[in-house]
Amino acid sequence: MRIVSSPVYLDTSALAKIYIAEAESDELETVLLGRRDLVVSDLAVSELTSVIARRAREAELSAAHSRRLYQRLLRDLTVGEFRRAELTAATHRAAERLLMGLGRRVVLRAADALHLTLAGSIGARVFLTFDRRMEAAARALGTFELPA
Repeated sequence: MRIVSSPVYLDTSALAKIYIAEAESDELETVLLGRRDLVVSDLAVSELTSVIARRAREAELSAAHSRRLYQRLLRDLTVGEFRRAELTAATHRAAERLLMGLGRRVVLRAADALHLTLAGSIGARVFLTFDRRMEAAARALGTFELPA
């Protein structure tokens, strides 16, 4: 994987690989190490928190480990490891327009449309996702680079 352009919007599937050891986590860490142009949204943070809680509930993570992951995520947000894309009423309306347009041609969930709209709102050149449906929607939109 190679990322040349900037800024880089991370959806939840990409953000999760930073905090939870998954396939491609090591490669992603190598690619992102030292970058100061990474953007996340509170939507991704809430979705990742849901993933962490689910994995703890299903005993894939211990309760203590899940708390440490969540605290690390909050600390990284506080110290500025990521820039933030703000979720506003205008973002919701733009995402709804995307759902009504692009959503007719590709599978597009509400959260997917919000992520794509947030990335566009901050001028992201790169949309980083490991979700195949999200990648297909981003590709159909045609406004972002998608790392291979």
